[in-house]
Amino acid sequence: MTGISKALAGAMTATLFLAACGGGRTSPSAPVVQFATGPIYSACMSSDRKARNRALCGCVQASADRTLDRGDARRASRFFKDPQEAHDVKYSQTQRDDDFWDRYERFVDTAERSCQRL
Repeated sequence: MTGISKALAGAMTATLFLAACGGGRTSPSAPVVQFATGPIYSACMSSDRKARNRALCGCVQASADRTLDRGDARRASRFFKDPQEAHDVKYSQTQRDDDFWDRYERFVDTAERSCQRL
């Protein structure tokens, strides 16, 4: 596992628990933003993870902006302070939580690909 993978794994807690807010979804032809601020950025920067830094947290937020809507981003940003909440959502039996977790996993995949060199 590379340093960034470890950082993302730590920052996203165990199974990469986090999310984002910001501008919502963008079209596939929109330019890729590598830095943004919002709830994920703030949660990331205020976390106690050693690997956190402005570039990494901004990149993760930008990934969230491309893949999550505002509500999903706010919900996922709470995972930084409460990893148990992420665990509860992941193993929930409700359709709402299952749908959210699918969107969240797409976000995590995007963040891993986009931010692995930071």
